[in-house]
This record gives sequence, C-alpha cells and structure tokens, in this order.
Amino acid sequence: MVFLEGQRCYLRTLELADVTPYTQMVARNMHYWSIHEPLHPPEYYTEKVQIKKIQESIRQMRANREYSFGIFASGSTEIIGHISIYSIRRLPFSSAFVGYSMDEAHTGKGIVSEALSLVSKFAFEDLCIHRLEAYVSPKNVASVRVLEKAGYLREGLLRKLLYINGKWQDHYLYALMEGDY
Repeated sequence: MVFLEGQRCYLRTLELADVTPYTQMVARNMHYWSIHEPLHPPEYYTEKVQIKKIQESIRQMRANREYSFGIFASGSTEIIGHISIYSIRRLPFSSAFVGYSMDEAHTGKGIVSEALSLVSKFAFEDLCIHRLEAYVSPKNVASVRVLEKAGYLREGLLRKLLYINGKWQDHYLYALMEGDY
C-alpha cells in the first residue's frame, strides 16, 4: 500500500476492502462525471465491475505500471475522489499520465489540487518519472485550473481525441516535467 499525506487530504492506494464505498462514490457521481467522461453501461456502477477494476489496479501497481489512489479528506475514512498515475513508461520515455475525479460534494475546496500535487511529487521523487501528462476537456474549466495551479503547462489541443456520450471531443494535453516540478 502507498500512503501520501497532505494538509486537506490523504491518498491511499485502493484495496479490495474499498470496493463498497468506492462503488457508492462512483455511482453517486455517475451523472456529474459524465459531463466530461463517458457515461458507462449500468453494470459499470456495480461492485462486481469495480472489484475487477481494483484487482487490476493492484496487479498494475505490483508491475509498477499504475497507481490508483482513493482521495480521503483529512481526518476521515470516506472516499471522496480518485486519482491515478497510469500508463507508466520507462526509458526512453520515462513518462506517465495522471487522471482524477472528485466527488461533486467535495469540489471547490482545493482537495483535488492538493491530491494532484501529492501524486506529482510521488511520480517524480519515488517513481523517478521524467514527464507527467494529463488530458482535459477545454470545457472543464475547473480541471484546467487545477492543472495550471499545479504547474502543468498546456502543450496543445488534441482534436476529437475521446468519444464521450455520442460525440468526439477535443482535449488539451497538459504536461509537467521533472525539471519544472
């Protein structure tokens, strides 16, 4: 297990025991998250599917290819978000992607900004990653602010990158380099 602690929140890699509260959070935010992410079929929002996702994330962590964290408010055991480092590639790239989702009830409190800073520090200092990248919808103004506040720079627009809810959507590519961290 990896544990990262900040002032507003702490992050802990997901475990099988997290499946019920994690599934509840995912289901609770189904429509909120579908504004910028694909809406999944109904079975996605079940413990059966989420336990498979957690099992896969544990396998990926053991292979040093992905780290999936629950976001918890300081002093609480309630999962209020998710953040992951994924698609970890070693030399000659030494890069990874970061993605996050926050429970709607906990947005606007600076928690996801702190979670991103914690994960970025972990990626650069512990995983020795050279470059972290993130995709974000130009319409997701709050997420753009989170990335820019954390020092990520917009490198370009990827046209029609993701198929979300029946339409191909453009996304910005943001990146943070080890030397800029």
